[in-house]
Order: sequence, then structure tokens, then C-alpha cells
Amino acid sequence: MKINDNCVGCGQCTSFCKQEAIEVKGKAKITAACVECGICSFYCPVKAIEVPM
Repeated sequence: MKINDNCVGCGQCTSFCKQEAIEVKGKAKITAACVECGICSFYCPVKAIEVPM
């Protein structure tokens, strides 16, 4: 998972992450706990989370 420059730090992605693998301090950051399920990218209003293919 990668956070691109579109991130505005709104934090909406954090409430949907079951692994609690997203920290938001300014902009979002994916932590090592991420299992790359991609649910956070679905809820990002600015499409800032890139899911690997």
C-alpha cells in the first residue's frame, strides 16, 4: 500500500482499517501491520491510497 500526494489527512481511512495499520499525523502513513486488504482505498475520498496489483 502506498499513500500518494493526494492525501489531505482527513483520517477517514483509519476507521475502516481492521488492522489499525494507518496513522494520521498530517498525512496518512501505512504501518507494518498492514495486510494490504485494500479496504482503506475504497473509503478514501481523494483516492490517495494506491493498492498494489
